[in-house]
Amino acid sequence: MAPSIERWKRRVRQLKADTYALYLAYKDPRTPWYAKVLIGFVVIHTLSPIDLIPDFIPVLGYLDDLLIVPLGVALALRMVPEDVMAECRDSARALMDQERPTSWVAGAVIVAMWLAGAGLVALVVVRVLDQ
Repeated sequence: MAPSIERWKRRVRQLKADTYALYLAYKDPRTPWYAKVLIGFVVIHTLSPIDLIPDFIPVLGYLDDLLIVPLGVALALRMVPEDVMAECRDSARALMDQERPTSWVAGAVIVAMWLAGAGLVALVVVRVLDQ
């Protein structure tokens, strides 16, 4: 039982490192625009404190955590040129060893996006109820 838990922990750490490396690849000018679009969605979804599907919903709540994030990261990794990804992985490892990466701007953008989405849903609900 213990070896499988350790294997999962290793995979989670690798997923975190790859997510941060993708963030660095997003900022690299050698990364194609279409990869940047996917990376943006994957990184925002992964780092967002709000789940797309809340975890308290049986089965579906964990679907995004267990399937969508790893598949999105895997697809994004394939879209970034190998040399760029190798450099970004090295940079991510070095930066993560130094300190925990934080970005207040990224956090503010994520919160603003969720608030805008909630506002849009509220607007649609109000218009539907007024009819």
